[in-house]
Amino acid sequence: MEDRPRPARDDERDGAADDAPERPPSGWTLWNDEPQGRRILVFRPDVFNEQNGLPAECLPTIMISNGSRARRPGASQIPTTTWHVVLTLEPEIEAVSESYDSRAAALAGANDLARRFADGDVDYRAAYQIPRETYFERLDEVVGAGE
Repeated sequence: MEDRPRPARDDERDGAADDAPERPPSGWTLWNDEPQGRRILVFRPDVFNEQNGLPAECLPTIMISNGSRARRPGASQIPTTTWHVVLTLEPEIEAVSESYDSRAAALAGANDLARRFADGDVDYRAAYQIPRETYFERLDEVVGAGE
């Protein structure tokens, strides 16, 4: 898992960018967007099903949140001053985790991460302890193909 803190840019600190976040990159769908709260993006939900060889539980998801990352019940409900952008490939498989100083910076970072993933610039194999070659081969066909 990759964890990189990123400071907010000057144009993001005033909150103006928070009011009108850009649309997710091609291939990504805005799944949930709470005003001033968390945001969830999902990659190609149209192809993640058993018929396509990509199980629904493996739907690549980017979560933007300022909830605590502590691993205890209810911790994610406790707001922090740090915003997190986390790409998961399955419920327990985190491929990338980045931290930001503001929601606006996290939204921009999430879109950047989404672009990198869709372009094939995220090494999702490294997130797995036990390789899933058949799944990886199928995912390789979808990543980089865009829409």
